[in-house]
Amino acid sequence: SGMPFTDASGDRLRSWLGVTSDEFYDIEKFAIVPMGFCFPGQDAKGGDLPPRRECAAAWRAPLMASMPRIDLVLTIGIYAQSWHMGAVRRPSLTETVMDWRSIWENSVGPKVLPLPHPSWRNTGWLKKNPWFEMDLLPFLRSEIRYRLG
Repeated sequence: SGMPFTDASGDRLRSWLGVTSDEFYDIEKFAIVPMGFCFPGQDAKGGDLPPRRECAAAWRAPLMASMPRIDLVLTIGIYAQSWHMGAVRRPSLTETVMDWRSIWENSVGPKVLPLPHPSWRNTGWLKKNPWFEMDLLPFLRSEIRYRLG
């Protein structure tokens, strides 16, 4: 499709955010910025390979700087969390996402909220971490609604 998140993971992400497809793809409301602009290929099990490091290093900072009105960054997955959070990121994705309140409160510049990737591969993670849907998602939806007016 040439557009990100047009699959089941996108449906899950939009559900997490509490937004419609029209809202999600409205460039006045959301900037969907991948860690790499090229598809890195697949591993032996059919999963996507990690984003290539040189891609984000070459363009991510200038691109983010070109969008000064951004006041919320959703770091989706460990690669985005590593890039945007640096030393604030905890040793694991679970620990990082679990510490979302502290990360939110201590964000400098745009607020940062860590999320797991909405892929079906993370369904087990979601089942093991019910606090994500009970605590973080209602907060996230509230913040999104506030920003969308």
